[in-house]
Amino acid sequence: MNRISDVAERERMAGGKGAGQPRTSIWLAEEKPSPRRRASAERSREQSGSLDRERIVATAMRLLDAEGLAKFSMRRLAAELGVTAMSVYWYVDNKDDLLELALDEASGEIAVPDPEAADADWREQLRHLAYEYRGMLTRHPWVARLVGQYLNIGPKAMRFGDVTLRVLRHSGVEPSRIAGSLGALFQFVYGFATVQTLYDERCRAAGIEQDRYFKEVTDTLTERPDFAAQYTESVAMARRVREGSIEDMWERDFAFGLDTVIAGIEVMRDRARGEAP
Repeated sequence: MNRISDVAERERMAGGKGAGQPRTSIWLAEEKPSPRRRASAERSREQSGSLDRERIVATAMRLLDAEGLAKFSMRRLAAELGVTAMSVYWYVDNKDDLLELALDEASGEIAVPDPEAADADWREQLRHLAYEYRGMLTRHPWVARLVGQYLNIGPKAMRFGDVTLRVLRHSGVEPSRIAGSLGALFQFVYGFATVQTLYDERCRAAGIEQDRYFKEVTDTLTERPDFAAQYTESVAMARRVREGSIEDMWERDFAFGLDTVIAGIEVMRDRARGEAP
C-alpha cells in the first residue's frame, strides 16, 4: 500500500467509517510508532527544520482562531508550516487526532485554583473557573463545536475537570448531586460564551461593529409600534439594555447569571440537607 492510500486508510479507520465502530479518542489509543516511522519522522524533521507535534498543534490553533473550523484542512496547515501534507502525517495520524490535540491544548490555557488552599472559598473558586472557561471559549470559538464532537479527555482537560470536582466537593453538595450542579454551571457558561462568539462572528461576517449592530437591532425593536404593542416585555427590556456598549452588557449579564447559578447550587445543597432523615 503506498503512502497516500495508507493515510486514507488510517483516516477511515480513525473515523470508524465503514467499520461499524464509532471513533473513540486519540487519548485511548496506544501510540507505538514503528522504527521505520520514527526514522521517517527524523528525516522529515531534518528536511523541514523544527517541525514537531507541538509546532503543528500551535499552528493549527492559530489557523483555527483566524479562519475558523470550516476552512481548516491538513493541506492548509501544511502550507502554513511550509511543508508537505505527508510531513504532517508523520506526527499526527489524521485531522481528527489533530483537532483533539488542539482541543486539549486550549483546555490547558485555563488557570485553575488550588482547592486545598487554606483560605479557599468554593464559591469564589467556582466563579474563577467559570470566567476562565468562558475566556477560553471566546478566544477559541471553534472549541465549542469540538467539545460536542470529541470526548475531550486529554490530560489538560481532565486536570480542569478534576480540579472543578474537588472545588465542588468542598461545597458540601451531596456526591450524587455534584454532576447536576456542574452541569448547571458549565452549561450556562458554554451557552453564554457560544452566543457571544456567534454574535461576534455574525458582525465580522457583515463587516459591522458590534455596538453599531446592537444599536440597530434594539432601535428596530423599540421604534416599531407593532412590536411595542405585541411584545411589550421584550421592547421594554431592549430599551433598558441599549444604553452602554455590548461588552458592558455581556459582562453584566454573565456576572449576574453566574452568581444566580452558584447561589442556586448553594440553595439546593441546603435543601437536600433539610430533606435528609
